[in-house]
Amino acid sequence: MHTQPQAHRDALEELYVAHERGLYNVAYRYVWHAEDARDVVHDAFVRLWRKRAALDWDRAAGLAYTIVLGLARNRRRSLAIRRAFGLPVRDAERPDAALAAARLDAAVRSCIDELPDRLRSVLVMCQYSGLDHAAIAAALGIAVGTVGSRRSEAVARIRARLEELGHG
Repeated sequence: MHTQPQAHRDALEELYVAHERGLYNVAYRYVWHAEDARDVVHDAFVRLWRKRAALDWDRAAGLAYTIVLGLARNRRRSLAIRRAFGLPVRDAERPDAALAAARLDAAVRSCIDELPDRLRSVLVMCQYSGLDHAAIAAALGIAVGTVGSRRSEAVARIRARLEELGHG
């Protein structure tokens, strides 16, 4: 007879063995980088483990895929925003890369927060909504060309500010 903690470990291990490859493949198709995909799958299993007491283990595979999709989308958005500002996407060669990336992410968030609302709203919608410029223009009540020019201005301001902060 298994104790409850042992039963949870067994269930998680069984889930991992049965679905790790499929979860990895889904994550990889979102982020297109092997290490990032492995990180996404790892983080998904950590989240499942934290929810272990409340999980219906018979339905955990579906939840695992849902978690992986959400984490992969978030990772992809994070990479997209870094690319938009001309920032390094990853620097795995340095041991302090995670700390440097966290500091850079915090600096980017701060720079976005410093933008005037007219620029911030356009930038955030362009980067995160998945809408095209026409839909963003309609949502904000501005001209389509204004969406592009405000996005460009926002990116330029953020790049300049990051350079001032030593992240350029």
